[in-house]
Amino acid sequence: MNIHSIAQYLNDLGESSVTGHYFDCQPIAGDVEVLQITLEGREELPIFVSVTDDQILCITYLWGEDEVRTERRAEMMEVMLEMNMPMPLSSFAKIGDKYAIFGALAITSSLSEIEHELAVLSDNSIDVIDDFSEYLI
Repeated sequence: MNIHSIAQYLNDLGESSVTGHYFDCQPIAGDVEVLQITLEGREELPIFVSVTDDQILCITYLWGEDEVRTERRAEMMEVMLEMNMPMPLSSFAKIGDKYAIFGALAITSSLSEIEHELAVLSDNSIDVIDDFSEYLI
């Protein structure tokens, strides 16, 4: 499995997507191969996918530290910890000064399982931004 086979599969889905989403995949050049995936209507929340020998990692950046209400930061972090377990197929992370959610799949996952994970991660991103708006500027 590699990002090129994932991109080919998702770009070719069109209306045959079982998730009901249209995917647009663009490789990003760099030391590590990364695939930027956007779902139609959700372009502001791209998903970044990388493939290693052990896993397929999918990350969506949510907001920056500078967008958090300072006086509510600790409360927000507590709520994130509480939500980590019940949020399907996703977990919270902080990468540098950016908050994110991510999901990881086995390298042996099928392309349809990857499609499903990406759709769930995207749905979770929308829900999280809605749920956490009170903590953001």
